[in-house]
Amino acid sequence: MSKTITRLFDDYNDAATAVRDLEQLGIARDDLSIVASNAEGRHADGVAGDHDGVNDHGDVSRGVSTGAMLGGAGGLLAGLGLLAIPGLGPIVAAGWLAATAAGAGIGAAGGAATGGIVGALKDAGHDENDAHVYAEGVRRGGSLVSAKVPDHQVTEAEAVLDRHRSVSAATRGASYRDSGWTSFDPDAEVYSPDQARDERARYAQPSTY
Repeated sequence: MSKTITRLFDDYNDAATAVRDLEQLGIARDDLSIVASNAEGRHADGVAGDHDGVNDHGDVSRGVSTGAMLGGAGGLLAGLGLLAIPGLGPIVAAGWLAATAAGAGIGAAGGAATGGIVGALKDAGHDENDAHVYAEGVRRGGSLVSAKVPDHQVTEAEAVLDRHRSVSAATRGASYRDSGWTSFDPDAEVYSPDQARDERARYAQPSTY
């Protein structure tokens, strides 16, 4: 048996480091996923825009990848690519969650994916409230890491995510709702670069680097 563990990260570097540590723990690449906002365009330089969707392994870009540029020489991060998911705007993503949200195997012309991030999270076992919070977190500029973890490694995997400044759905959802937010809206305007930066600054934690 396994459990799907998902956490939000305000800083992409924290999310990427957590992915690498989960791989060191022995979590298979096919059981890991990352979906990260590219609202600020930080991951676009030098990357071709002719991606043809998400393959069955969750690699967003077949043959053209942002992985090396983002410090992912191997493992999951080597499969990162640029695409768009309704409501999230431009993202970089890799893994099973990206494949499910985008509709694996159907191809997405020009990098525009179909499908839904909330539905993908619910399919993975998260309740609707948490799924909405995690999707909203990415829309606002965050990064999402999700892992399918064998029961005997759940405690270790959660410790990995916690030590890299991850945020739970309960914590961030409470903050969102205090400001009047109710649920993720796939038709809402995507965040601008300035809005994404302001959101990150709002929740900034001391750096571990």
